Amino acid sequence: MNNVHELCTEFGKILNGKAKLKNGVCSVSIDRNLYVTIQGRLSRGELKAGFSFESLDQEGRALNLGEVVLLEEEIQSFSKMLIQRGLIVSALHNHWLFTHPDIMYIHFQSVEPPLQFAHKAAEALSVLKK
Repeated sequence: MNNVHELCTEFGKILNGKAKLKNGVCSVSIDRNLYVTIQGRLSRGELKAGFSFESLDQEGRALNLGEVVLLEEEIQSFSKMLIQRGLIVSALHNHWLFTHPDIMYIHFQSVEPPLQFAHKAAEALSVLKK
């Protein structure tokens, strides 16, 4: 890759989303097509998967971060995919109370070339319901 813009564009393509580059941070946000209520009200805005990379070094490695909203029944298979691919799972928690169905947010990270991270994250996403 010649530059960060091209790298960011490819990062987004691998994750099947549109990448944005701002202040040296490349980010991709993907909507999860889930029907979830919070306190009995439909929520669409918080049901996303987000990925980013920043702090690219001379060797082509970057800090890579991911956060994905999961249905409770997706947690085991998704987290297993991340761990098998050498990604660090840094958190699994709720953001909201009184959700139906129950949802959790998983955070994961690595320091490696961003496209390697994107491929690993995309493979893990393949186990999720659409």
